[in-house]
Amino acid sequence: MIIYNVTSIIEENIQQEYLEYMYNIHIPEVLSTGKFSDAKLFLLTEPQNEGITYCAQYFAKSKEDLVYYRAHYSPKLQADIKQKFGNSLLSFRSVLELTQATI
Repeated sequence: MIIYNVTSIIEENIQQEYLEYMYNIHIPEVLSTGKFSDAKLFLLTEPQNEGITYCAQYFAKSKEDLVYYRAHYSPKLQADIKQKFGNSLLSFRSVLELTQATI
């Protein structure tokens, strides 16, 4: 399993609008690509940063699904969210892979 993690630091004054946008528009659009099986949105509580930090995690079955998503869908969806919130939002992306190790 691959987790595509998008961490966003937002200004406090857009928090409600950001949450509504993520739940009603952005996350459904990402899932509608068919490249992810699930998504979760987390509020980062520690460490505290300036602003409010959220982590959106999208769960893909394979690296190939993520590569396809990034090549064909991600640029437009990133542009849409940047257009919506401008400089009130700063995002960075990371990728996690579930290990098969037995503990």
